[in-house]
Amino acid sequence: MRNDDQAFQMMLERRRLLRGAAMLGAGAAVMSPLPVLAASSQSAAIRKAAEAGKDASIKRIRDWIALPSIAAENRNMAEGAAYMADLARDAGFSNVEIVPTDGHPGVFGTIDVGAPRTLGIYFMYDVKQFDPAEWSSPPLEGRMVERPGFGQAIMGRGAVNQKGPEAAFLAALHAIRAAKAKLPVNIVLVCEGEEEIGSPHFRQIATKPNVLAALRKCEGIFIPFASQGRTGNVTVNLGSKGIIELELVASGEKWGRGPKGDVHSSLKAMVDSPAWRLVQALQTLVTPDGNKPAIEGWFENVRPLTEREKTLIREAAKAGDEAQQKAALGVTHWIDNLAYDDALIRLAQEPTVNIEGLVAGYTGPGGKTILPGRAVAKLDLRLVPDQTRAEAEQKLRAHLDKHGFKDVGVNVSGGYDPTEVAEDSRLVRSELATYEQLGIATSLNPRMAGSWPGATFTAPPVSIPAAHFGIGHGSGAHAPDEYYLVDSTNPKVAGLVDATMGFAEFLYTLAAIK
Repeated sequence: MRNDDQAFQMMLERRRLLRGAAMLGAGAAVMSPLPVLAASSQSAAIRKAAEAGKDASIKRIRDWIALPSIAAENRNMAEGAAYMADLARDAGFSNVEIVPTDGHPGVFGTIDVGAPRTLGIYFMYDVKQFDPAEWSSPPLEGRMVERPGFGQAIMGRGAVNQKGPEAAFLAALHAIRAAKAKLPVNIVLVCEGEEEIGSPHFRQIATKPNVLAALRKCEGIFIPFASQGRTGNVTVNLGSKGIIELELVASGEKWGRGPKGDVHSSLKAMVDSPAWRLVQALQTLVTPDGNKPAIEGWFENVRPLTEREKTLIREAAKAGDEAQQKAALGVTHWIDNLAYDDALIRLAQEPTVNIEGLVAGYTGPGGKTILPGRAVAKLDLRLVPDQTRAEAEQKLRAHLDKHGFKDVGVNVSGGYDPTEVAEDSRLVRSELATYEQLGIATSLNPRMAGSWPGATFTAPPVSIPAAHFGIGHGSGAHAPDEYYLVDSTNPKVAGLVDATMGFAEFLYTLAAIK
């Protein structure tokens, strides 16, 4: 959910050199020695350990891909939590515990080296569903494949969202320990298994008394991220949209009209249709073109982007490749025929009402002349500051009731508020400093169009900064042929070892920055 692949790829292309950093040069040679690590005379030893541990890191990713935990299908959830706990212990975390919730469990652990500063790390062990028939390589095999323009990558469900980047972070901890270097910060790990269904019980994990006490000591928390596209540049996001995932359900049984089950379609002349009932309800949620929410009061608390935020986006658009993005998305026009920069501003600023899927009656080959007794629309609603999940759910229900659709059920499966992080927070300044030290060009993005449960951390009672960080590359989140780059042939993009060293550099930068 968090990386919504198409939005993710658009975000990656909106880059501009807003700082004085040079482009990443000749791969590993440029990344080593790392400036902060070099000052501690441990860079070479950590890199040597990362290189020696590369095969183990690849195996870690491959074995993890082979165990898909899919919350929507209740598949391997206990096994996924147990495996995540083992990974944490193996990487040096202590006091590791599997945290039960009213849904699927999470995992918590800490590394306390007595450092002055503590960093939080957010992991997810769940992945999206998959259809093997749509893949060019078995989705649970973790096969090495060639990705033109990038190099050798490991392909499989969860490879980039999020097991590859998470395994690279764990590899950094392994390398620092193998090099007999001192970890520069304490680390708090918080992991869940329900991110892909909207994190419905994650707050129970984060606010468990011992977890909350550990998190509140953190300078901030980040989710490991494969942030580089073909140019090697990185976008630093200062927030993410919130989300609500839900189903709207129309049925003859609840409506009191139409059939309780499927009947012959010839009866439509004398019987009401729950499927058309659902379509009529859906039409009230948006403007006639489907491009703007029309739910009463939906925009009351929407905070527009500031002029500075719009300027950041317009500057990034100048360096973006509009034609390439259109080709990648398979579109010829932006919404409402907007200009490229205006479309990017709309992407960051506007809340959305989206239909993920429609399910009613017979959907197999050929026709089947029935009148369905039940119809379901799967929706996601993206939220922006200052909207909240609670407010949005209430307004959706009130809107349906007002328009005469009290019988249409609203089944919310998960969701959370938007996330915001201050540009001058130590977490973001450490990210920018690390990228600059690595020679990677960055741009600031006011808000990512995708979602992740960072608001659990930024809101009370945790109240710490939350963001994304990482180098490396991958693609295909939520889609077939998902992959994570291991051996880069692109001198501007990090492979697995360099991504590992990027996480190590961040730890030392956070410890040192004022």
